[in-house]
Amino acid sequence: MMTASFRSNPLRMLIWQWQNGLMYATFAGIAWVLIEPLGYSVLELPVTPISIVGAAIGIFASFRANQAYDRWWEGRRLWGGLVNASRHWASQVVAYLPSAEPALAEALVLRQVAYIHALRCRLRGQSPWEDADYQRSGEDDAALRGSTNPTAALLLRQLQALAALSDRGGLDPHRLASMDRTLTELIGLQGGCERIQGTPLPRGVGFILVLLINTFALALPFALVHELGWVAVPVNVVVCLAFAMISEAGRVLEDPFTLFYNGLPLHDLSIKIERNLREALGHSALPPPVEVQPPGILM
Repeated sequence: MMTASFRSNPLRMLIWQWQNGLMYATFAGIAWVLIEPLGYSVLELPVTPISIVGAAIGIFASFRANQAYDRWWEGRRLWGGLVNASRHWASQVVAYLPSAEPALAEALVLRQVAYIHALRCRLRGQSPWEDADYQRSGEDDAALRGSTNPTAALLLRQLQALAALSDRGGLDPHRLASMDRTLTELIGLQGGCERIQGTPLPRGVGFILVLLINTFALALPFALVHELGWVAVPVNVVVCLAFAMISEAGRVLEDPFTLFYNGLPLHDLSIKIERNLREALGHSALPPPVEVQPPGILM
């Protein structure tokens, strides 16, 4: 899924982070009570070192968010490559295969449709055998269900079909080599997606960042109360929530193939590919495009 439209609502952001906001307000409230009403001025902290720590946390949080965004954007580039390679595959099949092989041409293109839907399901941890879009392609048998990597098995079938056609003299070796390069490109793109999915950011990075933000939220009001009084409470909430939201942005972008609202719209991309490939075959009955679902989410 992906947020296709967005309307800013600060209240919604506060609701999302209400637990952290309450914790930061509690920390600041305790500092205010200890220093002002109870008079423990010895607990006051200097502002300068706390500010330096805050700057370091901001850099750390931004670094994590940037790394997560790079993963998200790489996932989108890989799926852009899948769109282009799939279209090129359909063009090659239609242009290269002899007119006497219409059934084979259709099978090769629809198997690519099955491959795209199967890859989407694989990346999202879903079963293609229960996916209506995958089932529409007709690629479902015991050998595929028993395969450890059905998507790779589908590409192998593509190559085997081309090799058999070449052996019969129905495909020029140069055209076979060109189509083989397209299959190699598809394998590389799939490998890139699997690398992102199978290699999350180190868990320790997120843990250390949350620990630093919470420690900063505890210390900051002791540096602000003597100058701001009770106003240190909302200031602490705003400043620390900013760090927390940057950290959360990195967390939700880390997996671009998730079903969370910031995940890539793999279903929409898969349907677009299917529509393009069926059009290349001359089909008139195409699956409907994916519509944006409320509240502005594109699957």
